Amino acid sequence: MSSVILSVIGSDRPGLTEALATAVLSAGGNWLESHLSRLGGLYVGSVRVALDADKLEALRSAVQAVDAQGLEVRIAPADEGEGAAGEALQLSLVGQDRPGIVRQVTAVLSGLDVNIEAFDTKITAEPHSGAPLFHMDAGLRLPPGLKAAGVQAALEAISAEIMVDLSLTPAER
Repeated sequence: MSSVILSVIGSDRPGLTEALATAVLSAGGNWLESHLSRLGGLYVGSVRVALDADKLEALRSAVQAVDAQGLEVRIAPADEGEGAAGEALQLSLVGQDRPGIVRQVTAVLSGLDVNIEAFDTKITAEPHSGAPLFHMDAGLRLPPGLKAAGVQAALEAISAEIMVDLSLTPAER
């Protein structure tokens, strides 16, 4: 059995997850993991499905019915390669919201050849002033040979400029 990734986007409304689950099950697939949410008024996300190779066309047909309900679904093969090498870290960052935070942080990580395996951001209101606070949580995979201290130092070098507090901890296994 191999895995495929379904990426989905459409106007949010009740029943979309059930329609997607019905399509997966009707094609003989097994829903393994997913990240689905409402973002900017749209229903967006991804689903990893285990599926026999000979059932791929059945899944394509089943998701066409979901497409007809206004949810775009794309199917791509999952990369079943070797597990990632290198240390896994969790980055948490909070600061006053302003344009450019994501670009600056990701530029530092990219420059160190760090892979971002998970990435979540949100804006909340600062409790006392109501000012917008930017929150970032990212799962990172370091390249072999790079230590957490090197990533910490590189991020701290820009933390004062972008006015954020950050923490870098070992990822939970």
